[in-house]
Amino acid sequence: MSSTDLYDEIPSLDLADFTTGTPHQKAQFVQNLGQAFNQIGFVAILNHGLTPDLTQKLYTSAQSFFQAPDAVKQQYEHPELHGQRGYIGKGKETAKGFKVADLKEFYHIGQPEPEGDMPANVLPAEFPEFGEVTLTAYRTLENAGKQLLRAIALYLDLPETYFDDKVKNGDSILRALHYFPLDPDTTPDGAVRAAAHGDINLITLLMGASADGLEVLRRDGKWIGITALPDQVVVNVGDMLDRLTNHKLKSTIHQVVNPPRERMNQSRYSIPFFMHPRADMNLSSLGSCIDAEYPKLYVDMNAGEFLDERLRELGLKK
Repeated sequence: MSSTDLYDEIPSLDLADFTTGTPHQKAQFVQNLGQAFNQIGFVAILNHGLTPDLTQKLYTSAQSFFQAPDAVKQQYEHPELHGQRGYIGKGKETAKGFKVADLKEFYHIGQPEPEGDMPANVLPAEFPEFGEVTLTAYRTLENAGKQLLRAIALYLDLPETYFDDKVKNGDSILRALHYFPLDPDTTPDGAVRAAAHGDINLITLLMGASADGLEVLRRDGKWIGITALPDQVVVNVGDMLDRLTNHKLKSTIHQVVNPPRERMNQSRYSIPFFMHPRADMNLSSLGSCIDAEYPKLYVDMNAGEFLDERLRELGLKK
């Protein structure tokens, strides 16, 4: 599929239309975002706050960390945190419904200033820039995510600030991902870099990865490749927002496929931001999204209960 075909399907929107535009531009942004999340589940966003310099530093520092010896990386692996902070090694996460672990390792950064029983960040002492730039990116993407959730609230005929208190000091995660080089002769059968899945959270913001591989499952069952352009972040609906809206806004299934054999010896880096609410947010489907044509799909639970359920399904929590 050509990039032209792809971007005919995945709209590109300017967040500045919502934050500083005219009332008409703001209203149009709300409708375009809502329609994209209703029909496709993905949208590309401009003016999200990340600078090219910060993005470059993020990828450079992440690459430096992941190229370190395993003994260094494993110092920052804390199983008692269930993968919520620090390093998570190879073979630790298995997509829901799959038997073989994903071919990846990753590092989780949470709230820069945690409150209550929220765990503190685990930052690698040997790589100070990695800690510095990931925290800056966290704050930047969290701010963009809050603006997008305000637009989503308006699309759902809720007060614009509906999500504000629910994501304040929420359980959001910045994930630095390394899809390590593969040996085609020893890679386990059925193992892929990231098996087909929906994200757990409200929305995900993803800057451009270092290589192709991300694919989205279209409504007609066809997989299409997607890569954020350098000045964009790609935003998709997560399972929590899907539950809240009774599948009106659709969590899109996506995967990261293995590269062609001739490129299996190359790493792939990706840095998504998973926008989570606080654990006590009620995810019961909104009454306005339930009617005779669209009966209630999901059992009631809060965000903490849903996250706990999914961490167990992923193998990160026993």
